[in-house]
Amino acid sequence: MNTKRILFATIPADGHFNPLTGLARHLLDLGHDVRWYTGGKYVSRAEKIGIPVFPFRKAMVVNQENFEELFPERERIRGKIARIRFDISNVFLKRAPEFVEDLTEIRREFPFDLVICDTMFAAGPIIKRLMNIPVVTIGIVPLSETSRDLPPAGMGLEPALSLFGRWKHALMRFMTTQVLFRECTELNNRILRQYGLEPTKDFVFDTFIRQPDLYLQSGVPGFEYPRSDMSPNVRFVGPLMPYSAGSKGSFRDFERLNRYERVVLVTQGTVERDPEKIIVPTLKAFQGTDTLVIATTGGSRTAELRERFPDDNFIIEDFIDFREIMPHADVYVTNAGYGGVMLGIQNRLPIVAAGIHEGKSEIAARVGYFKVGVNLRTETPSPRRIRRSVEKVLGDPVYRENVLKLRAEFARYQPLELCEKYISEVLGEPLRQPVREALRARKLAA
Repeated sequence: MNTKRILFATIPADGHFNPLTGLARHLLDLGHDVRWYTGGKYVSRAEKIGIPVFPFRKAMVVNQENFEELFPERERIRGKIARIRFDISNVFLKRAPEFVEDLTEIRREFPFDLVICDTMFAAGPIIKRLMNIPVVTIGIVPLSETSRDLPPAGMGLEPALSLFGRWKHALMRFMTTQVLFRECTELNNRILRQYGLEPTKDFVFDTFIRQPDLYLQSGVPGFEYPRSDMSPNVRFVGPLMPYSAGSKGSFRDFERLNRYERVVLVTQGTVERDPEKIIVPTLKAFQGTDTLVIATTGGSRTAELRERFPDDNFIIEDFIDFREIMPHADVYVTNAGYGGVMLGIQNRLPIVAAGIHEGKSEIAARVGYFKVGVNLRTETPSPRRIRRSVEKVLGDPVYRENVLKLRAEFARYQPLELCEKYISEVLGEPLRQPVREALRARKLAA
């Protein structure tokens, strides 16, 4: 085995950075020279897991924390679609030339053999062709490739069952790719041309899936809509989870778990700062009941919520290690973050999903379609809807049965080992030493 120089490259946002950390650490532990390219607070996060970082140099750090400050003109844009186009262009596509410039400079001091990036790192397809190096992309949300069998991705729609429904979805695919977001594809092609690269005929988001040497999709086929035209470079690897070096927000109140009939775990992720959307309605739904509600706020207004909801059956914390608490919960109420949903299923939890933006409508739609929980189709559910949905997933055994079935499929996958196997195939050589050689190397080192 030759030691490989591997560069991870990610958008500076939780959902883009976190799912790749487990794989990065795995490759580092195999003895490879692993570095990371990212910006903002994610520089220190990568360093904390032992990976040296090349911070953004020319590239601008753009994410939800500073987007409105950087682009105040967005408020003057009328129409939801126009705003989404603006967001796609400024968060992802226009950053690609900056990424390319940074990576070109980085390669002079760290001649990487492989780049592993998240699905929205728009420079991936460019550097693959410019630098003639393998690029592996990680699918951090359900597979969003356009398919003749499915509605357009991003709308949270389930596959059609009728001929009319399929015709309607075909029209919607045309409108989405050729009309509503055509200017995003044209912008991507203008960027390609500036590097002398041939423009793509694909929809812009499809290029991020189809052009890498390998697209490693977090998840399993059983949690993905059936499709007949999936790209040949796509591989399902099971649930990719963030690297954990120990407990963050270790749970301490296990005694209280035994005093209640059931336990509801609720979160709205680390990005959403408004607890009124999901956390407050869930607390209100179970005030004065024999249900223990454990809420994680992500550090947003925790003290205020504790003062407002001092009920004994409420536990409100900034962070709780879900690996500790999920085995003791009965239901998971969530904004439909992909990693959290998969972790909930691994812990036998039926889901109540209330997510719309940042691809969460697609995750929530799959929760409902595969009947592992209820899709509320909103990010602002009422207390009554939350309570009724919790009662539904607990009262109907179909949800528990489907969760267990999907959990069993998850268990058949070894995500890090599968990623290693598929990457080895792209590189044409193994990423780890055979056992005999490794033992001999250890003896020589001793």
